[in-house]
Amino acid sequence: MLGIETPSKKKMPKNPNLKSILIIGSGPIVIGQACEFDYSGSQAARSLREEGIEVSLINSNPATIMTDPLNADFVYLKPLEKKSIIEILAKHQAMGRPIDAVLPTMGGQTALNLAIDCDKAGIWKKYNVEIIGVDINAIETTEDREKFRLKMLEIGVGVCKGRTARSFLEGKEIAQEIGFPLVIRPSFTLGGTGGGFVHTAEEFDKALNHGLHASPVHEVLVEQSILGWKEFELELLRDNLGNIVIICTIENFDPMGVHTGDSITVAPAMTLPDTVYQKMRDMAIKMMNAIGQFAGGCNVQFSLHPETDEIIAIEINPRVSRSSALASKATGYPIAKIAAKMAIGYNLDELINPITGSTSAFFEPAIDYVIVKVPRWNFDKFPGCDRSLGLQMKSVGETMGIGRNFQEALQKACQSLEIGRNGLGADGKELKDQEALKKSLANPSWNRLFHVYDAFKAGLSFKTIQHLTKIDKWFLRQIEELIILEKEIEQYSVEDITKELLLTAKQKGYADRQIAHLLNCKESQVFNKRIEQKIHRIYKCVDTCAAEFEAKTPYYYSTFSTSLDNLDNESVSSDKKKVIVLGSGPNRIGQGIEFDYSCVHGILAAKECGYEAIMVNCNPETVSTDPDIADKLYFEPVFWEHVYDIIQHEKPVGVIVQLGGQTALKMAEKLTKYGIKIIGTSYDALDLAEDRGRFSERLKEMEIPYPLFDTVRTADRAVEVSRELGFPLLVRPSYVLGGQSMKIVINEQELEQHVVKILGDIPDNNILIDHFLENAIEAEADAICDGENVYIIGIMEHIEPAGIHSGDSYALLPTFDLSDNVIAQIEDYTRKIAVGLNTVGLINIQFAIKNEKVYVIEANPRASRTVPFICKAYQEPYVNYATKVMLGEKKVTDFDFKPIKKGYAIKIPVFSFSKFPNVNKELGPEMKSTGEGIYFIDDLNDDFFLNIYSERNLYLSR
Repeated sequence: MLGIETPSKKKMPKNPNLKSILIIGSGPIVIGQACEFDYSGSQAARSLREEGIEVSLINSNPATIMTDPLNADFVYLKPLEKKSIIEILAKHQAMGRPIDAVLPTMGGQTALNLAIDCDKAGIWKKYNVEIIGVDINAIETTEDREKFRLKMLEIGVGVCKGRTARSFLEGKEIAQEIGFPLVIRPSFTLGGTGGGFVHTAEEFDKALNHGLHASPVHEVLVEQSILGWKEFELELLRDNLGNIVIICTIENFDPMGVHTGDSITVAPAMTLPDTVYQKMRDMAIKMMNAIGQFAGGCNVQFSLHPETDEIIAIEINPRVSRSSALASKATGYPIAKIAAKMAIGYNLDELINPITGSTSAFFEPAIDYVIVKVPRWNFDKFPGCDRSLGLQMKSVGETMGIGRNFQEALQKACQSLEIGRNGLGADGKELKDQEALKKSLANPSWNRLFHVYDAFKAGLSFKTIQHLTKIDKWFLRQIEELIILEKEIEQYSVEDITKELLLTAKQKGYADRQIAHLLNCKESQVFNKRIEQKIHRIYKCVDTCAAEFEAKTPYYYSTFSTSLDNLDNESVSSDKKKVIVLGSGPNRIGQGIEFDYSCVHGILAAKECGYEAIMVNCNPETVSTDPDIADKLYFEPVFWEHVYDIIQHEKPVGVIVQLGGQTALKMAEKLTKYGIKIIGTSYDALDLAEDRGRFSERLKEMEIPYPLFDTVRTADRAVEVSRELGFPLLVRPSYVLGGQSMKIVINEQELEQHVVKILGDIPDNNILIDHFLENAIEAEADAICDGENVYIIGIMEHIEPAGIHSGDSYALLPTFDLSDNVIAQIEDYTRKIAVGLNTVGLINIQFAIKNEKVYVIEANPRASRTVPFICKAYQEPYVNYATKVMLGEKKVTDFDFKPIKKGYAIKIPVFSFSKFPNVNKELGPEMKSTGEGIYFIDDLNDDFFLNIYSERNLYLSR
C-alpha cells in the first residue's frame, strides 16, 4: 500500500497550451468492442471539461451517452475515417479555435487504429495536433507481435516460444520448429479476431491462411500453446513523472484458451500467492516502462503455470480497455477520468481520488469484497454457428456481481444474466447426462459454468472435473461447497430450516427462489421466513480503500449481516422524495446501449425535478453504473428480490420501468401486485399493448386497421387458424424483445414445426399468428404522451421491406417516399393509440403500408431503440422531456419543441457476422444486429443512400 500524501500545494503542471481536445470514440457496437468505451469516453470528456478545456468528440454511434451534447462542446456524428478527422480539424481552424491535441485511448482499437492512420498520413502534423495519453511507438510495439516478443526478451520477461510469419511458407517453417499444439494470433486485430488453437497440420493450414487474411498487415504470430495455464490481468496507471499505481488485479476463472472477454473474471485475484503477485507486479511495471514513457492507463495480461508458477507475458494494451471499465466499477477508482487528467499533464499525487474526495489518487485501491464478471452470449441468434469459446471473443455483454465472498458475487452475477435462471443452479434445470457433461467440460461454451455445477451434482469426481476443465481447484471447491450446502438444505422444510442454515445460504448469494426450490415451497414463504428470523439484506459502500477513509460516493452493493441488526447498513435512506430507475442489465442483441442512454437521461431529468434519483443496474460497461450519475447507485441484479429489497429500504415515490428495455418492463406486473407505484404508463396499459388480443380489440374500437391474426396454444389450432388467415404467416411468442423466436412461415409443415419449437422453449405461452403483409413498406413513429396530449418526435421509414426486424433495417428520418395521405394516417393512428393506451411518457408504434393503406403491427409504450437516434438527429432531449411528463411535473404542451431538421439521418445497422464465419447473413423478423451507426445526407441523390436502397431486398429471409 502506498502512503497517502496530501495533495501538493504547488501549481498544477497542467499543460497550459491544451485548450481544445478531440476525443475519438469507438463507433458502433460490435462483438469485441462494446459500450465500455462509451463509459470511458464520457468520463474522459467530463474530466477534461472540469479543467476548462473545450472538448470535441467524433463517434458515429447515435445510441451512446458519449455522443450527447451533455458531454462535449462539439459532437461530430461522423464516420470514423480520415476524411472526417480532416473536416473537423479544418473547421476548427477556420473558426479560430484550433484543436490542440487528440486523445485516442478512450475509443478502443477503432480509435487507436484511426489515430495511427492519421499519423501515418501526416494529418496531425499538418494541423499541429499533439497526440496525448499514448505513445504511437508504444502501440506499434504492443500490436506488432514480433516487436512485443523481442522487447519482452530484451527486458527479461518470459514469453511463449514463437515467431511472426508474413507468408504461408514462413508460418509452416515456424510450426515445424516449435511443434503442436500451437496458437495463431494475427497482428492488429480486435477481440482476438482470426486467432485460434491448432492441434494438427491440417487445422494449421486453414488457420494460418485465415489469420494472414484477418490481420490488416497480413502478419501472424505462431507460438507455443499454453492451453490450461492460469490467466491474470493487471490494470496500471502511470503519470508523467513515472509514478505507477496498480488499480486492480483480475483473475480469470477460465484457464488460458478462452478469450478474456469470454472468461468469467474475479477481482481481487483469489489464488495468487503474494510472492508470485509481487513478481507479476514488478514485471508489469517493467513492461509498461519498456514500451514507452507516456502517461495513461495500461492493461497487462499474464499466464501462470499452475504447478511451477512460471510467468509468461501474453500482451500489454497501452490504452483504456474493456478490463479498465470493469476495474473501475470493481474498485470504484475512475480510471478513465484520472487517465484523461494525466494526459493533459497532471501527476497522480496532484489529483484527488473522486471516491473519497479527500485522499490522493496516488493510492492503490484495496477492496474488502469480491467481484465476479460473467459474460452474456447470444448464440441463439446465429443458428448453426460454432458455439465453442476460444481466442476469438463471442460474448455480447456482461454482468458483474459484488459480494462479501466469491460465492455470493458469483450467484449475483448469474442472477443478473437474464437467461431464465435464478442464479447458479438450484432451479431444476441441470443437465444430468454424464457423457454430455464431460464433453461440455472439455470443450468450453457459454454454459460451462452451469455444467461445472451440474457435474458435481451428477456425481462426477472432483479429479475428473478438474482434469477436463483445468479450472483452478480453489474455484471448483467453491462450487462443490454449494452442492454440499444444497444437499443439507434439502433435508429441511421451510417450517423447520434453522436460522443458521438460512443465513448461510443467503450469505452465499442464494436467492429466495433458489432456496424455495430446494425446500419445495413458494418464494414468498422463504421471504417471510427470513424476515421472521430477522435475516435482512444490508448495503455496503464501494469505497476503494477498504473503509480506511470515508467514501463520498453513494455506490452500494447488498449482502447479509451476521450481527442481524441494522448497524452494518452503510446506505442511509433519506427523507427526500425519491424515484428509482431500473436499468437494462447486460447488453444483448435486441437490448443494447440505447436503453442505458434513456436510463441516464431519466436519472438526470428526475434530479432536475428535485427528486433523489436512484439507479439499479448490474452492467459494468455502462454510463448508468458510473457512480457520478445518480444520487445513489445500487450495483445489484435487476432481479425481483434485489429490486424489492431496495424499494423496501428506500421507499421511493415510485419506480420508472419504461426506460430500461424489456428487463425493467418485466418487473411491472410484480411491482403493481405489491402495490408499488409505476411512474408513467401503468402496468395495465403496458400489458394491453403486449396482449395481442386486448390490443387488437382496442384497435377495432378505434377503427384502426391491423393485419388479421389469432392467438393459439397448440400446433393443431395453429393449422386451423392458418386456413382462415392464409399464408405467409408471421409466428411469434408474446412478451419478447428483439423479435426472439419470430419467424415467417409459408406452409403448414413449417408452421407446425415452429409452433412446437416455441412451446418447447417457452411452455404455456400464447403464440401469435398474423397474416404477413408481403412487399409492404415498414415505418415507425415515436411519440411523447401525457395521457391526453401527444407530440410525435419522429417518423422513420425502413429501407428494407416489412419482414426484417426494425433493429436490423436501414431507416431514414424523416420518411423519404411516403405520400402525404400515408403520413396523415400514421400521425392520426399514433395520436389515437397513444391516448387510447393511456400512455404517460414514451411510445413507439410500428406500421406496415400496403397500397396506400396503413396497418398497425405493434405498439410499445416505452423507450424504444430509435429514441436516442431521433434525439441526436433532431438535437432535442426527448427522454428528458418524457421523464418530466412521466413524473407529472410537465404536460407535453409545456415544451417548446424546436427540432433541427436538415436533410436525412440514416440509421445503419451493424452486424458481427464475422465472428461466426459459417453463418449466412440472413435477415428476418428476429433481430441480429449488435449496434448501429448514424449517417447524415443532404438529399436522396446521395450515393450511399442509392446503394443501400438498391440492396433493400438482398438479405430478406425467414
